[in-house]
Amino acid sequence: MVLPGAWAGEAAPVAKDPAIEARMMALAAELRCLVCQNQTIADSHADLAQDLRQQIREQLAQGKSEREIRDYMTDRYGDFVLYRPPFKASTALLWLGPVLLMVGALGGLVVVLRRRQRLGDDAFDPEVPDNDVGGDEAAARR
Repeated sequence: MVLPGAWAGEAAPVAKDPAIEARMMALAAELRCLVCQNQTIADSHADLAQDLRQQIREQLAQGKSEREIRDYMTDRYGDFVLYRPPFKASTALLWLGPVLLMVGALGGLVVVLRRRQRLGDDAFDPEVPDNDVGGDEAAARR
């Protein structure tokens, strides 16, 4: 009796040449899975990622360079497919966005701290011990 979960899946195609397989995996690690989007096609188990890995194997076997394959993928899928997209006008916000957010947050913090520094002590609640809160009202009720 065979358990339903014990069925073996189809083995992933592997290049006959280990050098091509190593080059394919290195290149696949630089390309984003278009289905998963948070994984490289080397790490993804999506059908599209498997197809793209096979395309890379075939193109490497045809003698194409990594640069030619990367150009083919970006022509077909855009810069989004690259895990490290190039810095250019269309990707500037992607590269500069985190820096701009950090500068904005630090600027906001400086503004808030300076405003608080200018306020007098009477702008803040006096420190009252927690056990003394409402002490007069509690005594009047007794």
